[in-house]
Amino acid sequence: MQDSLKFTLWRLLPVFLVAVTAAFWFNDVQQGGPYVARNLIPLVLLLLLSALVLHVGGGQWAGSGKRLPLGVIGYAIPALGLALYLHYAYAVNLNGMFSDAAFPDRIFRYLPYYTVVAGGIGFAIGWIVGRNV
Repeated sequence: MQDSLKFTLWRLLPVFLVAVTAAFWFNDVQQGGPYVARNLIPLVLLLLLSALVLHVGGGQWAGSGKRLPLGVIGYAIPALGLALYLHYAYAVNLNGMFSDAAFPDRIFRYLPYYTVVAGGIGFAIGWIVGRNV
């Protein structure tokens, strides 16, 4: 194996483990409902963006400059953060948020769209910040 491929896989491993852990937890919270696969889209995009950054950087996060790594961080914080927060809120019925809803699990129907859009905005902000650094 080439050194850059080894470094890419090694440095992608933590992102992969976080994504897999979140995927299993999403499945647990949603109890295997119909929207589990849809809610994995932001995680897959995070993995693809991270792999792109590492590929362009030759196996290093900062090897491609500051734009892409800061863009990925800008994507991950709102996308992963919002998804994790709303799954947690659903799991513990945070402040009775879901107790009066007729169909409380339908929040997961549109959640991937919101998280991808929020992540896209975060990516753009990170990209702009990386350009100016």
